[in-house]
Amino acid sequence: MMIDRRTLLLAPLAVSATGAYAAGAEPMMLTVARYNLSPSGWPADLALSIAAIADVHACDPWMSVAHIERIVDATNALKPDLVVLLGDYVAGHRKISAVVPDREWARALARLKAPLGVYAILGNHDWWADHEAIWRGRGPIAARIALERAGVPVLENECVRCIKDGKPFWLAGLGDQEAFSRTGRGGGVDDLQRTLDAVTDDAPVILLAHEPDIFPRTPRRVALTLAGHTHGGQVRVFGIAPVAPSPLSRRYLQGHFVEQDRHLIVSGGLGCTWWPVRVGVPPEIVQVELGPAPLLLPSA
Repeated sequence: MMIDRRTLLLAPLAVSATGAYAAGAEPMMLTVARYNLSPSGWPADLALSIAAIADVHACDPWMSVAHIERIVDATNALKPDLVVLLGDYVAGHRKISAVVPDREWARALARLKAPLGVYAILGNHDWWADHEAIWRGRGPIAARIALERAGVPVLENECVRCIKDGKPFWLAGLGDQEAFSRTGRGGGVDDLQRTLDAVTDDAPVILLAHEPDIFPRTPRRVALTLAGHTHGGQVRVFGIAPVAPSPLSRRYLQGHFVEQDRHLIVSGGLGCTWWPVRVGVPPEIVQVELGPAPLLLPSA
């Protein structure tokens, strides 16, 4: 095939424009992914609005404190009943101009507001960034300490019982599944059995898990699992993501999944890892409306 001179001249410009968009435009976007669902394990008369933030990866210039504050303002504007943070608050790559200290991103996230509270879990990068905790083989890690000092409770294989309109439900936070995956020990600090054993009644359960890989092992007792970690692939061309950060990430890349009457929602996240680019996966806040099925109006 012959390539003419015009094509040769335009090709570098196209590559340059694509690179500028991937690094400078899409990573700074902010969208809201909305889901309205009524899992069989969720009471039909319990309406609950959840806002989920995943994979902030704070760093300058891509995810500065000012940008995190814009995300916080946009989340608060949704007026959710509950806000959940799904892990990976620290930088996930080295292509940065400055590290954002833990206390600063934690202080920014502490501005999140919801009547039923703001709760967090931890991600793999939060663990990997704390070399001392990795060396000693246990937490608490620096990210947890920063969040708790800022007033944000962290659930790590723990549950909290919440009440909305007089009706109870449980919020369960799973420990990270890849905390030690970069060491010779491998594995994580997750304990699904211990987490669910803390549930003391038959109220419905919402599980927070950084990696979606736990989903096949999640019992029907859990009405909904919320996860992040995948970044939606971060780069998707024709719907295909070449990179999968964990074994089941490609299977549960982004969106709403239903298997054997169990529900999973995976956020595409907000920040970047391995490289500060996004293509075809704009950053998103997830908004979930649980409760009565939406009313379907007859077509005209």
